[in-house]
Amino acid sequence: MNQRVQQSKVINKKRVLHCIQQESPISRADIAAKIHLSKPTVSLLVDELLQENKVYEKGIGPSSSQGGRKPIHLYFNERAAYVIGTDISGTKVKTILSDLNGTILHTKSFSTASHLRTGLFEQLSRDVSSMLSAEGIDVTNVLGMGIGVPGITKNGVVIDAPSLDWVRYPIQSEAERHFPFPVYVENDVNVAVLGEQWIGNARNKRHVLFIAVGTGIGSGIIIHDRLYRGGAHASGEMGYMVTDRRDFEGDFQPIFHRYGYLESVAGGKAIGATFTRSVVLDPVHPAYQAAMTGELSGELAFRYASEGDAVAMSIVNDAITQLGYGIINAASVLNPEVIILGGGVLKSADYILPKLERMVNEYLPIPIELKVSELGSNAGVIGAVSLFLREHEGTGHLL
Repeated sequence: MNQRVQQSKVINKKRVLHCIQQESPISRADIAAKIHLSKPTVSLLVDELLQENKVYEKGIGPSSSQGGRKPIHLYFNERAAYVIGTDISGTKVKTILSDLNGTILHTKSFSTASHLRTGLFEQLSRDVSSMLSAEGIDVTNVLGMGIGVPGITKNGVVIDAPSLDWVRYPIQSEAERHFPFPVYVENDVNVAVLGEQWIGNARNKRHVLFIAVGTGIGSGIIIHDRLYRGGAHASGEMGYMVTDRRDFEGDFQPIFHRYGYLESVAGGKAIGATFTRSVVLDPVHPAYQAAMTGELSGELAFRYASEGDAVAMSIVNDAITQLGYGIINAASVLNPEVIILGGGVLKSADYILPKLERMVNEYLPIPIELKVSELGSNAGVIGAVSLFLREHEGTGHLL
């Protein structure tokens, strides 16, 4: 078989597998009709997938209107293999054991700070071993691992991750020293957008903008069904947008070293810091004593705002306005089908989303869906599984 024919067969086999994964239960004839391949070709490819245990047959479907033998239904075997998904943040390393449909079978996590200097991957290896043992799964049945990291990554190297103090850290090679399977690494928000497109609120969308709002603000971008990384793999750094020129040209100081303007005025840490400064000037404010002993959180500011507190509402609403300008600017350039909001902002989505929707619909010429993340705190780990399945040859998602 020449190389071109072999490549065509591999592509068609992935198409068949993907069709079964998305449409099961489904018959061979229906697969042929849906992906426009001949019935004999589909039958041959299905036979191979059955032998490889990637699909299985079960029961029989209804007979056709012309009568005749009832078709046998095919199902995707989501337990044919397993994938590890890991989300490394500045505070926690969360890892899941997943099947091929993104179902979480087991979860483990540990504090980033307690292991960052003393063996992060050693602890991660112990967590993976513990999960596999608990589920009775042999490591040989693990296809591989996807990892999301809060920083710019390129070719398996973390170029810069301020919250981890990593600069040009060879994370992929370091991970592969500890695991017997392949590992793929990507920026954490890029990973999250992959997860939302796979089994979250961006399913079946080819143009997606995922915005993570927490201490910082970043975004993941999918264009024409492909992750957009940018020329230096630094796309989506929305936190560096300037949404108020006068403020920026004044005495602006970033909330953290190397942080951008938008995340320094609209991120959770910035909201909490601004709220604290205002409350300490108001001895009758109910949060005064707490503000005098330590910095208040952005989450607390949102809680007070939702209860009608004038100080909190002023600060929170200004931050939402700044975030709204950033979203409008990004959407004007990218024209996504849907914008997904994730990160710590999810805790206050009921307060934030209606205000953002009003701004976006007022200023954009074409309506755009604005939704919160369906995967929530699991967007990173499920996205890491999705990353692996997309990148790894021959697994097809499986394509």
